[in-house]
Amino acid sequence: MGDDGGVSGGDGYGLYRELASWWPLISPPGEYGADAEMISSVFGQAEVPVRTVLDLGSGGGHVAVHLKAGRAMTLVDASAQMLAVSRQLNPDCEHIQGDMRSVRLGRLFDAVLVHDAVDYVTSPGDLRLVIETAFAHCRPGGLALFTPDHTAETFRPSAGGGGGGDDGTGRRASFRERTSDPDPSDDWILAEYEFTLREADGTVRVVTEAHRLGSFSRGAWLRLLAAAGFAARSLPGIASGNGPGSRAIAFAGQRPCSTRSGRGTQ
Repeated sequence: MGDDGGVSGGDGYGLYRELASWWPLISPPGEYGADAEMISSVFGQAEVPVRTVLDLGSGGGHVAVHLKAGRAMTLVDASAQMLAVSRQLNPDCEHIQGDMRSVRLGRLFDAVLVHDAVDYVTSPGDLRLVIETAFAHCRPGGLALFTPDHTAETFRPSAGGGGGGDDGTGRRASFRERTSDPDPSDDWILAEYEFTLREADGTVRVVTEAHRLGSFSRGAWLRLLAAAGFAARSLPGIASGNGPGSRAIAFAGQRPCSTRSGRGTQ
């Protein structure tokens, strides 16, 4: 499942607000190793050395913890509660509260990462804004990488679960997830969650939420990346992820080294 609510829509779900302290138990950091390995491999193929990274929609920092060695990482998320969780795990990283559609830091980075927080972008207009934010912060010759959980072509309804982490105090958490596509003609799918939270004193509560998640076509991704000014390409994803499905595709955009700018420039 996704690491965060990096846009205001994702931030509005209870999972990323009042339940944020449970995040390391619901979706433990160790489950993000495969994603981080794929991301590092793409960074290693970039035309410029990737030493500075802007992580848009960084959530609890579960991806950043695997990527930060040898890199200066700036973590941006809309949820103050998720940033607090990440600061515990990544005290050596810079943390900034902001919406990935509109934040402007006035700095350029070797790479911009938008992990699966981009799932909470459910309209083409908002996806365009996220991509333009990435372009605005990507240095000439730099790379932007987007790793959505689903595209229109790869999505399949599924059911599963995970979690089970223990923080050493006796607290435990797990979740069940079911995904469906109520209307295949639009750009979003539905993920229904049931979180089982066990307090240290043995008290158990169950919280349910339904999240809308984006599912754009490969063509839409590539068109929007190119429109922002990136040289765009699609990449293989990972064989298995930290949820019931697999991330079958990722999208990379290189910002040209020339002075030509796209619509995403500041």
